[in-house]
Amino acid sequence: MKYRKQKMALSRKQLAKFLLRILVTTALLLWVLHQVDLQQFWQSAKTVKWQFLIPVWALAVLFLWVNSIKLQFILKKQDCPLATSTIFRASAITALYTMILPGILSSGIKWYILQRATGKGSRVLSSMLYNQLSAILVGVVLGLAALIVTNPTKLLLPAYAQHRWLLPVVCTILLGATILIYLLLLNGRTVGKIITILGLLLKPFPQNVRQKGEALLTQIATFQTAGARFHLIVNGITIIGHFGISVLTCILASRAAGIAVPVTVLVWLYCIVFLLGRLPISVANLGVREATLVGFLTLYGVEKSAALLMSMILFSALVLMAIIGALYQVCLPASASKPTQPPG
Repeated sequence: MKYRKQKMALSRKQLAKFLLRILVTTALLLWVLHQVDLQQFWQSAKTVKWQFLIPVWALAVLFLWVNSIKLQFILKKQDCPLATSTIFRASAITALYTMILPGILSSGIKWYILQRATGKGSRVLSSMLYNQLSAILVGVVLGLAALIVTNPTKLLLPAYAQHRWLLPVVCTILLGATILIYLLLLNGRTVGKIITILGLLLKPFPQNVRQKGEALLTQIATFQTAGARFHLIVNGITIIGHFGISVLTCILASRAAGIAVPVTVLVWLYCIVFLLGRLPISVANLGVREATLVGFLTLYGVEKSAALLMSMILFSALVLMAIIGALYQVCLPASASKPTQPPG
């Protein structure tokens, strides 16, 4: 009886969070629609440069494949060998569920598929966490670097227009702090202290939770002693995938919508959208992406209708991946996957 009550309370809590995400998504989309002249938007949609759309969609597939290669490399370090095609399939199915769940929560679908294929849940989870950490790190670093280069102080902080040094200095400090924290987290010399501190944070939890948490920390510690070459390869693939292919996708999407802004602007805009997408605040990043692009691109003289069109083009790439995920789900259901490794 007590278990049923706890389960019902958890279900209500999850439902409340989902409804909150729906509310945030709806509010942001309504704000965007209020800002945009819909008649002008449809006129912009009629003049879209279709020759850029197929490359946008092709790059979306390529990005998912490159990211699958990266995760395969990370999983191999945790003694979880998987084919790139298996990880690609899991990523595509995750894209399908991203249409309903936010980024971090939808990642649970990928974990479920991969842990069934390996039988090593904690190792898969630690690999996925490290994968996300490297993506967030590169996103923050490149976003801050792009802000330093473009220095849009007059546009973003008009009250401080006379102090053009302010934004680059703040971004430089944040950039240095980000890199320092990352190096401390993954430095073999600090691994023991960090694991001890994180282990202390687990003490208030029940014993079974502590045991799983300690097992996860042990797996994460593997990456802290992996060596510089391993981290350089992972971050290199991240730059190629997330912030090479994806930024090129943004450039082509902007050209398709008839937008011409500096590439560095698209870099920090993409980084903002990506980092906000890691937060469980919307569904499929809808609303967040549109509000960011419409809000910031207009500062560069871009029509709001064109900014919204660019956002819809980027969203169409996600829809394509969701369609591929749906085909995988129908033609090759997750239940067909069998563990290839003994549980560990």
